[in-house]
Amino acid sequence: LGILIPPSVMLIVYGATAGVSVVKLYAGAFFPGIMLATLYLLYVIVLAKWKPHMAPPMSAEDRFVPLPPMNQQIAESISDKAVVGLVSALKGKRNANVSTQEILKQLGITLLPLMTVVLLSGLVYFKLTAPLVVEANEGVVAMGGGFESSESTETESNISGLQEPEAMGDLKTPPKEEAPQALGGGVSEPPVAAETTAKTEVASATAPVAAVSVAAETEVQERQDAPRAFWITMAVVGVALFIFYAYFSFVRLEIFKMLLGSFFPLAIMILAVLGTIVFGLATPTEAAAIGSLGGLLLAAAYRRLNFTVMKESVYLTAKTSAMVCWLFVGSSIFSAAFALLGGQELINTWVLSMDLTPVQFMILAQVVIFLLGWPLEWTEIIVIFMPIFVPLLPHFGIDPLFFGLLVALNLQTAFLSPPVAMAAFYLKGVSPPHVTLNQIFAGMLPFMAIQVFAIILLYNFPAIGLWLPEVLYK
Repeated sequence: LGILIPPSVMLIVYGATAGVSVVKLYAGAFFPGIMLATLYLLYVIVLAKWKPHMAPPMSAEDRFVPLPPMNQQIAESISDKAVVGLVSALKGKRNANVSTQEILKQLGITLLPLMTVVLLSGLVYFKLTAPLVVEANEGVVAMGGGFESSESTETESNISGLQEPEAMGDLKTPPKEEAPQALGGGVSEPPVAAETTAKTEVASATAPVAAVSVAAETEVQERQDAPRAFWITMAVVGVALFIFYAYFSFVRLEIFKMLLGSFFPLAIMILAVLGTIVFGLATPTEAAAIGSLGGLLLAAAYRRLNFTVMKESVYLTAKTSAMVCWLFVGSSIFSAAFALLGGQELINTWVLSMDLTPVQFMILAQVVIFLLGWPLEWTEIIVIFMPIFVPLLPHFGIDPLFFGLLVALNLQTAFLSPPVAMAAFYLKGVSPPHVTLNQIFAGMLPFMAIQVFAIILLYNFPAIGLWLPEVLYK
């Protein structure tokens, strides 16, 4: 699923070719990729149950996991369950000659899933119940500004009203507001009194508004109630954790510790890189820098950081970057030459002359891409044929993002369909000598049928791919 699950190079090339946001493509391809992987797993499980000889279980010797002496002693003398055994040994209910510090260490590792769930649940709760950010003072400032501007405008009009009679002589009657000053000559107290009265009226008018704004601001600071779906999810997660720890034995604890040192660090780094991109916390370039730093730290933690590893990493990075850049160059040159020679207009005229409906056009495009996946790789399909299909999408009212997700799901066939099936050759390179290439091709056919079924599901339920981008980037 390398061309579908982010960070997919194919999605980057399609985004550059079709003018679609790569971040939205990443978010949209997440659930279709999970759906396709789930369909694969269901097929394997059903086939293993239906024909057990095709997937025999491991022998008892292969499944044996040796326990440390302390865990072995607690499992034999107290309980085989990790939480019950460690807590009982810590409380001293049973006579277990073990170190308290070692028990606390093992108990901390055992409770890591629980602490992770509690931490994530707390972050989600505070995010959901955060008070709405409403700038309540904006109206007061605008109203106050309105009073000041009206007052200043009125003063300016009064001044201009005073100046106009002087300039024009006695031809115009002075305004009513200036009558006391005109009659009183050099007496200046009445205007001051009038100004004081106006300011008092403005202050009395703005005082209730300011009080209301303070009350509104105080009300906004209150946290919202968590939605019912959150508590239902928490109840389901709580039940799942209870079942998990009910079956969490010391043997599973040892396997969990193996995963902590191998799988989880890499998974956390991948989620951190993709999460910062999807949630808009960093650009793809900044997230790539985070991934590079994480790779350096992991290599140093595993004591594999040396000049050879650095040299190989730099070489592979430059090779991949050059490949993507030349794909961009090739796609741009081909689309420009194709349009300049009239090929795009010819294709548009031919497709539009068939008077296809949007559904018929979508089916035709996906069938063509499916057939092209047999002899060609995804790079040729994206570079050569996407510049032909993409200009036709606005005529049929098809979202380029949704079309790209269907294409990405469809192009998985390029990895499985002969004669150019890269996955088949990868498997042949690591499989035993008695496994032939024809057997691998035959075994791939059910998975190709699963991919067609996944395309049908995505087409009939577009929310599988469009829900996450709409939620994150609405």
